[in-house]
Amino acid sequence: MHGLYLVWLVHERGFPPALVATVLAAGDLCVFALEVPTGWVADRLGHRVSLIIGSFVQVCAMLVFWQAATPSALLAASLLVALGDAFRSGADEALLYRSCVALGREGEFQAIEAKTRLVGLLALLMLLVGGGGIVGVAGYAAAWMTEIVLCASGLLMAWFMVEPPAVPERSDLADGEQAETSPAGGRALRKWTLVGSLILPGAVLDGFASVAAFLAQTGADAEVAGVTALVAAMTLSEAAGSWMAARVWRNDGRLHLLLLASGTAVLAVSLVSSAGVAAAAVALAFFPGLIHPLRAIALQRVAADGVRARIASFASACDMACTTLGLLAAGAVSARRSRR
Repeated sequence: MHGLYLVWLVHERGFPPALVATVLAAGDLCVFALEVPTGWVADRLGHRVSLIIGSFVQVCAMLVFWQAATPSALLAASLLVALGDAFRSGADEALLYRSCVALGREGEFQAIEAKTRLVGLLALLMLLVGGGGIVGVAGYAAAWMTEIVLCASGLLMAWFMVEPPAVPERSDLADGEQAETSPAGGRALRKWTLVGSLILPGAVLDGFASVAAFLAQTGADAEVAGVTALVAAMTLSEAAGSWMAARVWRNDGRLHLLLLASGTAVLAVSLVSSAGVAAAAVALAFFPGLIHPLRAIALQRVAADGVRARIASFASACDMACTTLGLLAAGAVSARRSRR
């Protein structure tokens, strides 16, 4: 059902578009609020357990979404989706890193994370095309059943995963440490400052990508076929970024800042001339695909086991905050252009 939720809710279920937008926004806000608390749960109960909980909630959410016939049921479905996403966010990254360390393959984490993201994006593209084909041939019921089966397969995979042993502590980012005036506290403060500097470029690039994507999809000449092609091109561009991330041999803060500067230049050009906004949207989609796997390994290397999922979840929350701010900014730019 990827890419078809809005059509299903508005045209099949008859929900007003404004109501759908409000409910989906409430779900996004819920994810943002739950990211760090569910990361704390994952670090306490185990990352595998968190993936199982999130996958189970996701199956329930899809069932409720399918049968939602009232605004309250739709809201419940949206909040369940948010809860499932929040439990999986961060836990997957932490579990993968710890597994690589346990297998003596910590140096391969960046490439594995990038390839995993690449496969996920290509699968998303296939679902975008395949969902429409299933609906056209067999109807929405078949599409929803396929969606639920896919979610259930994710639950099954999470169930058969193994919780790796704890990674030996080598970080100042352990539970209970405070940035005090002692040397240890000073090191912790520097570590947390490093974490912020690693998170910020990727989050801002997410915001830039959302600005360009919104402007490109809501332009005066936007039409269904063109927007579909644009979304596919942006997905492929992001996948290309993840492909390249698996091959980057030098990963440090300077590279992240260089990517941020490049993304800023692309966005600035697109805002000056609306004619190139579609090309800018495709180009800017490349940067998150590249920087997120690089950020993942950098964050996991400075994190202790007790905070791994929380740090990854906090990074995801920052991404969502910048994306939301980007959409608000894009709406303001679009309104200003329409008045000209």
